[in-house]
Amino acid sequence: MELEETSIPFTPAEDKRVRIPEPPPVRLVAVSDVELPALAGLETELDRFYIGLLRFEHDDEDPGVVYRAENFCLRFFIHELPITREDLRPVGIEVPRFGEVITKMTDAEIEFTKQKGLISGQESLLLQDPASNWVELFETKPTV
Repeated sequence: MELEETSIPFTPAEDKRVRIPEPPPVRLVAVSDVELPALAGLETELDRFYIGLLRFEHDDEDPGVVYRAENFCLRFFIHELPITREDLRPVGIEVPRFGEVITKMTDAEIEFTKQKGLISGQESLLLQDPASNWVELFETKPTV
């Protein structure tokens, strides 16, 4: 299907409104910013994991290792000594294309466990990030 040529010359007007950038396509399953520990020297690997694979954005306004999702930020506190963890609860992250994420994780040779939920069709991936924090990835389901 092609549009007909206009009979008069048309030049669209420049849009002078402030452009608001689109948010990252991932969401944290949380009620506020999430804080996680990491050992010093893992910053490049964390960037590769969170920005390269999961499509977070680096938050340049905040000092340190901070990644921005659509709704909240994921902050890492860098430690020089081995970390002791109080619990092993995973950070929930909603991703837009679950099959694509599985392919990326497989290609990057990252170990994960695929889990089935209690509701039909509900699936998630359970894995560890480069700082050994547990992460659970869910597919973003459209709201009706």
